[in-house]
Amino acid sequence: MSEFILEIEGLSTHYHDGKQILKAVDGVSLTLERGEILGVVGESGCGKSTLALSILNLVPYPGFIESGSIRFEGRDLLKMSKSELRDLRGRDIAMIFQDAVAGLNPILPVGDQIAEMMTAHGDVNKYDARRSALTLLGNMGLADAERLAGRYPFQLSGGMAQRVMIAIAMALRPAILIADEPTSALDMTVQAQILEELRRLRNNGVSIMLITHDLGVIAQMADRVAVMYAGRIAEEGDTETLFHRPRHPYTWALLDSLPRINQEIRRLRQVQGRPPDMTKLPAQCAFVPRCTKATNACRQLDSPPLEEIEPGHFVACYNPVYQPDPSDDEEDDDS
Repeated sequence: MSEFILEIEGLSTHYHDGKQILKAVDGVSLTLERGEILGVVGESGCGKSTLALSILNLVPYPGFIESGSIRFEGRDLLKMSKSELRDLRGRDIAMIFQDAVAGLNPILPVGDQIAEMMTAHGDVNKYDARRSALTLLGNMGLADAERLAGRYPFQLSGGMAQRVMIAIAMALRPAILIADEPTSALDMTVQAQILEELRRLRNNGVSIMLITHDLGVIAQMADRVAVMYAGRIAEEGDTETLFHRPRHPYTWALLDSLPRINQEIRRLRQVQGRPPDMTKLPAQCAFVPRCTKATNACRQLDSPPLEEIEPGHFVACYNPVYQPDPSDDEEDDDS
């Protein structure tokens, strides 16, 4: 059995409006290992959410998956029939959508929505489904599950709605959970509770793709990180390596913009310039107009391929930032 539960290869998802083509996801290749948390980060509009929707073949019109393959346990999801995909969604791969309240049905009590997931995909009667829904709500740390199950989404706080979404996603115990900005618009206390719930799920064997723009969340949660820019993967590696030795100028700029409490007071930095127009991407590296390390090769050659520069560390850059490994200095001192 492969160590990868999900394998994405050469995925391209575009939006067509009749005149222009927006390349939201452009040749992305990624893997998700069994029992790991893969963080996907990048600025708004870089293609993170479209990548998530592509995995479940839920890209809204006028979006289309142009090419590539998405294999779940060896089966190509893009070659499945609509009925096969309906059976797979929720049962094998579940998703927490970005806006929890908007993702819930406004005219159904939340308990019925959780129970409906179980009756629609499994051989479960309504009574047992209702009991399981109450158990799931209790497992999410929500008090008085019986009363909460009768509430409608507009009667819930953001944190409560997000935990209900997780309960729905986990109703059928899927192997993969895709979490798209699960902590956005939540206060720090509720955010910590949601992240702790995701850790618990991972410890129970669930593989998680965590999509966010919050690098602090990624540092706490992810085993590996993929940095997206303009629909492509700019850098990928294990979390410790990427945070301590970023090689792509974009990753370096993102990390340099984070506030730090262990350094002297300085003006907050930001990534210079603006994200590119996704309908007018150049053949060259899309980060060139904002890059402080761009060379003639960057301006003249096609967009750089994602290449492995050290074991498990991949970068798409012709002139990567050099970050020495601290262990090299320790070895020199020992000698």
